[in-house]
Amino acid sequence: MTVEGGVAVKMRGNPAHPYSLGELCPKVNHFVERVYSPQRITTPLVRTGAKGEGIFREATWSEALALVAQKTHEAINKHGGETVLPWSSAGNQGLLQMSSLDRRLFARMGSSQTVGALCGSVAKNGFMATTGSARSTNPMQIVDAQFIVLWGTNTRITNRHLWPFIEEARSKGAKVVVVDPIRTITADEADWFIQPFPGTDTALMLAMMHVIIRDELCDDEFVAQHTEGFEELAAEVASWTPERAAAECGVDAIDIETFAHEYATAQPAFIRTIIGAEHRENGAMLFRTMACLPTLTGSWKHRGGGLSRSVGSWFDDFVDDSVFDSEHLVQGKPRRALAFTQLGQVLTGTSLTPSISVLYVWNGNPVLTCPNSALTRQGLMREDLFTVVSEQFLTDTAKYADVIFPAAMQIEQRDVVPAWGHLYLGWNEAAIAPVGECVPNTELFRRLAHAMGYTEPELFESDDSLIASALRGVDIEQLQRDGFVPLPNIDEVLFSDGVFGTASGKAQLASKDLAARGLPSLPTYVQSSSRAGSAEFPLVMLTPKQHTRFLNTSYSHLPQHGPREEGPYVEMCASDAAVRGLENGAQARVVNERGEMLLPVKISTRLPEGVVAVPFGWWDISHTNSNNVNDLTSDAHTDWGGGVSFHDTLVQVISA
Repeated sequence: MTVEGGVAVKMRGNPAHPYSLGELCPKVNHFVERVYSPQRITTPLVRTGAKGEGIFREATWSEALALVAQKTHEAINKHGGETVLPWSSAGNQGLLQMSSLDRRLFARMGSSQTVGALCGSVAKNGFMATTGSARSTNPMQIVDAQFIVLWGTNTRITNRHLWPFIEEARSKGAKVVVVDPIRTITADEADWFIQPFPGTDTALMLAMMHVIIRDELCDDEFVAQHTEGFEELAAEVASWTPERAAAECGVDAIDIETFAHEYATAQPAFIRTIIGAEHRENGAMLFRTMACLPTLTGSWKHRGGGLSRSVGSWFDDFVDDSVFDSEHLVQGKPRRALAFTQLGQVLTGTSLTPSISVLYVWNGNPVLTCPNSALTRQGLMREDLFTVVSEQFLTDTAKYADVIFPAAMQIEQRDVVPAWGHLYLGWNEAAIAPVGECVPNTELFRRLAHAMGYTEPELFESDDSLIASALRGVDIEQLQRDGFVPLPNIDEVLFSDGVFGTASGKAQLASKDLAARGLPSLPTYVQSSSRAGSAEFPLVMLTPKQHTRFLNTSYSHLPQHGPREEGPYVEMCASDAAVRGLENGAQARVVNERGEMLLPVKISTRLPEGVVAVPFGWWDISHTNSNNVNDLTSDAHTDWGGGVSFHDTLVQVISA
């Protein structure tokens, strides 16, 4: 970061960083403009207009804090602490600013808590059902792979820093296969693109295992010594012939045979996935099944083999965020758990006692990111709900706030930053003072605690003290000096010794733990509601992140991001468009039982029949009828893991 006279003027990547190699992704190439944007909120705001209108007046910090404290105390005195709900997401992924002092403050209030997650939890829990561990293969080891499968991930867009490592492996002879229901720009660069129908990945994997076992391509020694349940699994997949899977997933039986053979015989073979595939009714089972593939072939043994999803769990031994939990502050009172992914249902449910009367939102924009957005808006419109938002811009959620606090940005605060895509712990030093009256989240929660009249010292701990208490075996001076340090176990080849994280130390091809929870003990394909289809809403709608200049809702409103893209649209194949009398560029209504959107049609060859895509990330203001794609998405829970089935959404597309 280049700073002149206390003003940030330029941001660039660190060429010494072994993963990013000095490259910034497009969303932060213009980060300085974001910091000094005229749209930025830089003072506390108090609502003066109707909820949702976005009309506010500036207020002093003392006035805004006093109002929030008054309303919160009134609600707690009347209904108890559980009437308060904190909701925060991953808008800030630093150790402290993502979640630290907030845990203590809301424990002191005795508030309700959220459980589940929009992203990551399903993949983690499905993967753990097989391996017993949340850790997956270090993605940088992909350079040593000979066969690379990018499964349900648009790597060149959503994980672009990994792409050079894939190209390095390819230069040494690796073959790259992409498995995805959408032909992405990553698929365009693959050696082979396999396109299953959405939600049928597990059927494809079961057929692969059928071929691997039938043709004796398993690593017999690894399976015998380091797994449990092989005979049961073999019996389960015996009926999953390539022909049966082909009928379900739309991939030719010959291609399934070839895919299984090439994957099983090429060593090392590396599967890379992230979170896109988890957003299904049976998302956890998909990841549980995927983890069986490298287990059968023994590819865990090899550097450059295995399966990689998020690697955030590798940091757990060195970054202990449990030190931020202070449940003793609740004084033994129970705390109600509410679904993080179903905020609309939580805010509008009539059976919830007490109902939520005070909502705190930070690090997120649930009107855009949660499914069933119309229901979330309905809940936020309640006159008996007092909403507090900490934000950088007047988002679609912030428009419903009663009080908004101005939030600092990454270059204005000190933090430690774990990662999900590599094994280097980062140091984030404040480069400039916060613009205007903005403050980091930790300072916000200290001020709120003081305004509430709380005096417990742990509510006011400094950032430096919080960091020092959380780090384990990390040289803080080196971290500050160099800006990053590798984790001590960065060179480990995960599960190469055959020791898994289960109670027995063996991978669970059949799982007694799942059976005890009433779930299938074996990898099992269950047809999703979207695959079964609907006469009224016959099309499966996907909501991919596929814009090059932004991936999420944090950037699409800014001049160098959203306006440089072509805008929201509904993408579909020519035959589906023709049946509906639609031409390229025509206006169409995308509808289901939850709502509708008016969008231009984009006809392409990237989707199979029966599937449409409406890219995610646009604000309500970008749409003709002031809504977003999550007005239509399903908020049904996943099979386990506390996630949500965005991609099992059925719609109809009708000429406008």
